Amino acid sequence: MADPSSYRPKPGQIPDSPGVYKFRDEHGRVIYVGKAKSLRQRLASYFQDLAGLHPRTRTMVTTAASVEWTVVSTEVEALQLEYSWIKEFDPRFNVKYRDDKSYPYLAVTLGEEFPRVQVMRGHKQKGVRYFGPYAHAWAIRETVDLLLRVFPVRTCTSGVFRNANRTGRPCLLGYIGKCSAPCVGRVDPEEHRELAEAFCDFMAGRTGTYIRRLEKEMAAAADDMEYERAARLRDDVEALRRAMEKNAVVLADATDADLIAVAEDELEAAVQIFHVRGGRVRGQRGWVTDKVEAVDTAGLVEHALQQLYGEESGDAVPKEVLVPALPEDLDAVTQWLGDRRGSQVSLRIPQRGDKKDLMATVARNAQQALVLHKTKRAGDLTTRSRALEEIADALGLDAAPLRIECFDVSHLQGEDVVASMVVFEDGLPRKSEYRRFQIKGRVGDTQVWHGQGQDDVRSMHEVISRRFRRYLAEKERTGEWLAEDGEVPAGAGGPVPAEENGRPAKFAYPPQLVVVDGGKPQVAAARRALDELGIDDVAVCGLAKRLEEVWLPDEDDPVVLPRTSEGLYLLQRVRDTAHDFAIRYQRAKRGKRLTTSPLDDVPGLGEARKRALIKHFGSVKRLRQATIEQICEVPGFGRKTAEAVAVALAQAAPAAPAVNTATGEIMEDDDGGTTHGTGIRT
Repeated sequence: MADPSSYRPKPGQIPDSPGVYKFRDEHGRVIYVGKAKSLRQRLASYFQDLAGLHPRTRTMVTTAASVEWTVVSTEVEALQLEYSWIKEFDPRFNVKYRDDKSYPYLAVTLGEEFPRVQVMRGHKQKGVRYFGPYAHAWAIRETVDLLLRVFPVRTCTSGVFRNANRTGRPCLLGYIGKCSAPCVGRVDPEEHRELAEAFCDFMAGRTGTYIRRLEKEMAAAADDMEYERAARLRDDVEALRRAMEKNAVVLADATDADLIAVAEDELEAAVQIFHVRGGRVRGQRGWVTDKVEAVDTAGLVEHALQQLYGEESGDAVPKEVLVPALPEDLDAVTQWLGDRRGSQVSLRIPQRGDKKDLMATVARNAQQALVLHKTKRAGDLTTRSRALEEIADALGLDAAPLRIECFDVSHLQGEDVVASMVVFEDGLPRKSEYRRFQIKGRVGDTQVWHGQGQDDVRSMHEVISRRFRRYLAEKERTGEWLAEDGEVPAGAGGPVPAEENGRPAKFAYPPQLVVVDGGKPQVAAARRALDELGIDDVAVCGLAKRLEEVWLPDEDDPVVLPRTSEGLYLLQRVRDTAHDFAIRYQRAKRGKRLTTSPLDDVPGLGEARKRALIKHFGSVKRLRQATIEQICEVPGFGRKTAEAVAVALAQAAPAAPAVNTATGEIMEDDDGGTTHGTGIRT
């Protein structure tokens, strides 16, 4: 725990102007990002008596080891920079909303020659127009099924489209009139794009125009006694009306607005957003967050606006945003929203009428979402806390191991030896921190070690040594951040920390506990690796698979946790995750080795010319025996390429013969060559 006075900027050093500031911990990782109208006043508030600070703020300033800032010209720039830094650095003490699920969108790929209507999840892509989000994918499909009768836009995948184009036969939707079948040329690209744009206009809320037009066409067809066409138009109008009925009118004035409501307690907050377009609720989504910083409702609203519109532009930002509380910097936030939309945006609290009633509905949804989230999480949080406490008690640790790293070694009969490292923080996997290692204990076919190829103990020693050497190297680089007197410089004018972009470097943070997959020998190897590096503040244990025993260094007997222990379950989960991660890497590495060819290393030699070589000579074995002049006889091969092929084959050792695993038979071709994994015969 750091003393904030140790890194407090000197009086007068902080400018009295708008800006964005960052607190960093002792490892140089950004842990908090904030903005202020006056940097001097805002930062001074963090360095008062600790007893007067909010508990969360007190935790943040005592975790931090330095503070720096960037001056900007306007509050709008500060808002944008704050959002960019929070997204880039992922600070642990900033409020970050997380979706409780991945919401589906109705998407139209207008960037393609023949736009496609489909359901999409995840990050938004360029050239795609989105509608939603929706609570359920089936709701999107029902709506699309109704609209395809009027707007027969393509919905098939690229593979189906190409196959239909090749065969000249459309899919089923093309036969029943729910696709205009551009794949077989029934409509040209311009006509199909017009259909897609009309589909988008209808989904955007401009519904009355199309219905009135169809009704006029229906009446005209009836007057002309074209009763079949009139009946078809009547059904089209009915389909459009049914699609509209799926979203009831909630605002009579055809308003385009987003309504944001917040439900919160001392520890967490839930946000609900209703997307209203054309007076109808077109989408809904929800977020939850831990209140890791001292923030009120207005602050939660501002963070929600940043996350909701930070990457949006144009019509994706509505004309009106209704909120339960106005942000502190109302003018700056409103201007920022207007810049993203390209026109003025109204940000206000609804006071009366339908909008206030709808906001109450959104608020009830937010409250229910918070209650449901807390109900789900209570058991998980309690269980994880109990598991970490049980591990700490069993291993004799001073505190619960909040960061656990587990290592496992994988190989197949000593070949393709690899290792994995997985990370669990607060009992949950941190996949972005997972790492893979290629064991370097073998050089070519010569074993550097004197034991067998499958020497898990030496492999474990190597991987632990490499991981913590990287940690010490990053720690040394962080030490270069210190001033000559050994103190961390304050302010933006000082040197930057180890990572210039503010992100933590790989292997920059030590765990409280290292778990190895194995028993006493593997644990001893891991402890020896740490001792050789002078690291004595990281606990080590091993989990043996046979009896699920926990082994500690220098102990003759294992620690046996009860089978019902949550601590044992967590250790098993950590161990199994590392094992699976290592096996996947080992299989991928082995598969790549088995499917390579000496010809892969020849520059500029593509698959077509490889096949031409094999077809001409019959096998790689005969190709290896060919002269440069004979290779030049193959169409498309000049002398330079032929020489490169000859050199690559000369340097490559003949591949091991392939074996039929069912019979044990060596699979040879007519000239003694064997079948290679790529389909090239060797």
